[in-house]
Amino acid sequence: MKELIETFYTALNNHDVKTMVSCYHDDVVFQDPIFGKLKANKAKKVWYWLCENGKDLTAKFSDIKVENNKGSVYWEARYTFGEQKRPVLNRVNTSFEFKDGKIIKHTDHFSLQKWASQAMGWKGNVMGGTSYFRKKLQHRSNRLLDKFQIDE
Repeated sequence: MKELIETFYTALNNHDVKTMVSCYHDDVVFQDPIFGKLKANKAKKVWYWLCENGKDLTAKFSDIKVENNKGSVYWEARYTFGEQKRPVLNRVNTSFEFKDGKIIKHTDHFSLQKWASQAMGWKGNVMGGTSYFRKKLQHRSNRLLDKFQIDE
């Protein structure tokens, strides 16, 4: 499973979404502070959307651990966000569960307030730690995913 995690994040750094989603089980559940909890194809759509809209996204990963059907990795995403092209360095701790040789559960853990302060400036710093902000951001992010069309 260590190789599966390496494949996933190497593909992310290369913007190779088809390889990334091939690492996912058909019934995958993805969760993070920005998108909330997503299942199956909507979870896969996150990566299409991120790679399409994050042309300058780079990902570095380390500290892969795997035991039985669970795993974890530390990774960093660098990119610019929004019209103002604010630089973001997002430090993420990810936990995985595996089934049938694929990722069935993928949970990204990071500080939404730190992310928001980088991505949105002082407003993100003030509001980023609130449940109101998280709910509003997840709603908006999911609407963007719903509208996003995948070219396959």
